[in-house]
Amino acid sequence: MSFNLEQDLEARYAAGLYRRRKTLDSPQCPEVIINGQHYLAFCSNDYLGLANHPDVIASFRQATDNYGLGGGASHLVVGHSRAHHQLEEELAEFTGRERALLFSNGYMANLGVISALLGKQDAVFQDRLNHASLLDAGQLSGARFQRYLHNDVDNLNNRLQKTSARRKLIVTDGVFSMDGDVAPVKALSDLAEQHQAWLMVDDAHGFGFLGENGGGVAEAYGLSQKQLPVLVGTLGKAFGTSGAFVAGSEALIETLIQFARTYIYTTSMPPAVASATRTSLLLLQEQHWRREHLQSLIQYFRSGCEQLGLPLMPSQTPIQPLLIGCERRAMEMSQRLSDQGVLVTAIRPPTVPKGSSRLRITFSASHELHHIDRLLDALKMAAQSVGAADFSDEPAVLTDSLPMTGVLS
Repeated sequence: MSFNLEQDLEARYAAGLYRRRKTLDSPQCPEVIINGQHYLAFCSNDYLGLANHPDVIASFRQATDNYGLGGGASHLVVGHSRAHHQLEEELAEFTGRERALLFSNGYMANLGVISALLGKQDAVFQDRLNHASLLDAGQLSGARFQRYLHNDVDNLNNRLQKTSARRKLIVTDGVFSMDGDVAPVKALSDLAEQHQAWLMVDDAHGFGFLGENGGGVAEAYGLSQKQLPVLVGTLGKAFGTSGAFVAGSEALIETLIQFARTYIYTTSMPPAVASATRTSLLLLQEQHWRREHLQSLIQYFRSGCEQLGLPLMPSQTPIQPLLIGCERRAMEMSQRLSDQGVLVTAIRPPTVPKGSSRLRITFSASHELHHIDRLLDALKMAAQSVGAADFSDEPAVLTDSLPMTGVLS
């Protein structure tokens, strides 16, 4: 019996969609070493530059003396350490919610939440460009699953008017990982109230950057626990560590503890990671200069791209996608940048819709203006060699197939 695995792999390679891993030999920072080669990198989600911060590392090391390394068991057996508990309490205070609950990663958090809250009598409404974990969770929940047009409140409203579901859950990214734009969370919250629905926001890419204190879209738009009852965040991006959390009411968190299978049936994150994240959380709130510096880098870069005539997508976040269109041309642009020692990942289908391949350029507070100058020079040379006038010659096609948003290569 043959599963034709080789044939499928060959077809993906022929279509220019084959993916390969890169082996990192250095910490996450602007200048990295991959397979022995030095690169200036613009493809990490370490938005605040905390992944290699000495205070965060020191907290991790100290915590291993107190707790060892592994979590050892699930939270509900004997894997819930004091470090986990303290971090949950601090995340609840940070987000202005009654409680928070830690998960091993963002994928498991989203799967656990949606599956615990919804069943066959319910309906889930998701932005069509949501992260893969949200889309997968919606399908696996057993609830009626609908996708509304990207950031289109009217389209969502039309769908909500037609449902007779017991529970209705609206789900969106806070900041969309491949486009860099922000969801209209205030309008979504108002719509949820109108239709007696819940709103769930996965703010993985908004925490740390948005809001006066880095509290993400909830802080930036002043959404209370009642207005945004299910708030999800990851710790492996702006926090610079690993894991995820869900913040909300006492009833929500207790429901997840009792019914979220991805929480119940898995080993807890290493306690030292939780302890290190507590330090990240302090730095994130206290060091406002990191967000201010990021803003200045973004504006500087966008101004430079405008002068070069490069088609950036409309984003004011650290995610700055350069729309190419053709997947092969996106790969060629990425390779031309790599030849110049600049690392930028090409994003292709099925991560994004066909015809909308792009370079996903991301910034960190660890970058400096001279890094941006080098990136702009490299982009100029790469565009000239590939043919910038040919960018986006294939219009983006939004099909009904699920884009596996969130895969970075």
